Amino acid sequence: MLNGFKDFILRGNVISMAIGLAVGAAFTAVVTGFSTAFITPLIGLATGSVGDFSTAEFAVQGAIFPYGKFLAAAIAFIITAAVLYFCVVVPMAKVQNRFTKEEEEVDIKAALRDCPRCFSAIPAVASRCAHCTSEVEPDPEAVSLAKLPVQR
Repeated sequence: MLNGFKDFILRGNVISMAIGLAVGAAFTAVVTGFSTAFITPLIGLATGSVGDFSTAEFAVQGAIFPYGKFLAAAIAFIITAAVLYFCVVVPMAKVQNRFTKEEEEVDIKAALRDCPRCFSAIPAVASRCAHCTSEVEPDPEAVSLAKLPVQR
């Protein structure tokens, strides 16, 4: 039982996930600090607050609603999401596209031609007509697209 747990913990993707979570937490702290130190005061100055709207709140019948904290968290989230998208997701998609081969799936039955004897539609790669059973030459271009061995 403990060997199975050890194998699970030492598996590469679990360790990568743990490292990713640790880096993500550190990155979130940096973005939150940047947002609190620079973005929030700038927005506070633009809206006429005293430079920091993170302490902004309103009260309804004695209940206090600190909406400034929510706005600061939302700004930190948007910055985090934008940085992760433009610095991680977009470059990784470009790398994956570069290394994936764009091979078209070829449907070998999609390309049709007429049988020279009975004029029925048969696949271009066919060497025998399904209707009259006469032997026909496969279309060489269709055979190469379908990556079939050349029949002689």
